Amino acid sequence: MKTKNLYNIPIDLEKVTKTAKEGIAHVGDLINSIDYDAPEGTPVLAALDGVVIAVKDDSNIGGTDQKYENDGNYIEILHDNNEVSEYEHIRYSSSKVKVGDNIKTGQTIAEVGNTGWSECPHLHFMVYPKGQEYKTLEIKFV
Repeated sequence: MKTKNLYNIPIDLEKVTKTAKEGIAHVGDLINSIDYDAPEGTPVLAALDGVVIAVKDDSNIGGTDQKYENDGNYIEILHDNNEVSEYEHIRYSSSKVKVGDNIKTGQTIAEVGNTGWSECPHLHFMVYPKGQEYKTLEIKFV
């Protein structure tokens, strides 16, 4: 199933060293996730206008072992059509937003990090229907 909304790419592609739809965690419901490898500290941009519904940026640990899965930092934004975009592995204490903030497309919301279950600094980006966390939708980009 595809998104109803059209999304912007959530990072400056000139900073990205690799883009991947395939990955060890991109199976099952996460099949439509996209990873953007980029240097730690690269700005993460809101892909669409919306309201911040969750922020976690208090973790400074991560690694290639699945035991780090719950240590990843993230931001979730609710958009029109009850779609949620999620930005994962953000850098420790880099969130520029808080729950309840109204966000504009292209606004810097955090920085690329390497927290949680992660093998290198990157942004894991996905969109899913509100209430169906991690049942990713195929993202339609502008």
